[in-house]
Amino acid sequence: MSNDSKFSASALGELKETIRSQTKEIERLKAQLAKSGGGGKSKAASHGGGHGGDVELTVEELNKYLHDPFYRVGLERVGWLGIFLGSLSATALIMNVFEETLEKHIELALFVPLLAGHGGNTGGQTVGTILSALSAGTIKVSDAPKVVWKESCAGILSGSILGAIVAPIAYKVLGVSFHVAVVLFFTLPLVSMIASTLGSIIPFICVLVRLDPSVIAAPAMTSLVDVAGLMGYFMIANYIFKLYGLEL
Repeated sequence: MSNDSKFSASALGELKETIRSQTKEIERLKAQLAKSGGGGKSKAASHGGGHGGDVELTVEELNKYLHDPFYRVGLERVGWLGIFLGSLSATALIMNVFEETLEKHIELALFVPLLAGHGGNTGGQTVGTILSALSAGTIKVSDAPKVVWKESCAGILSGSILGAIVAPIAYKVLGVSFHVAVVLFFTLPLVSMIASTLGSIIPFICVLVRLDPSVIAAPAMTSLVDVAGLMGYFMIANYIFKLYGLEL
């Protein structure tokens, strides 16, 4: 047998041996997956996994949303949306209470949508982060105090940075009164803190009372932030205006 033939036979033997070893490894991994997965179950948490209330869901249960008809999805959500819509009516009451302030300082009304949108964005980021961490099992309900404190501090920091940017732009570029710019400077950190705090608390509460945080947490946070943020906005405005000796 020539050297080339011997080399080819040796290479072929090594290739066969590699294939056999890889086949054994694949079979071993399949056995481990079957054992850990509980016979076709996917390890996921319907109410936030890894926090003391783990529930193993089948593939069919995980695909429930995909196969549910639109009317069932809508009917499951409309009740909670109605509750949150009712809570948002409190914003109209707040606007009515501070109607005279708005009439005398119409510039305040310009930033109501901005603050409401910012509160929703900030809280939405927090809710998404918490839900992802709960589902991945990286945090538990017992971690709630630490998580809420961290998110609250992060909200104050981000709001302060944005306030330091938005207030001068509103004053220099948009021509807003200085006292209104000062109100914005102090309101943005407050709204950010409220949104981050509520956005971190509500998912944990949903998990504790066995409600679906993916359906409830975000709209509940938005509704509460709109009410609390608007109230804080006008209270800060009243205080700042008094300092400047302005009529309310």
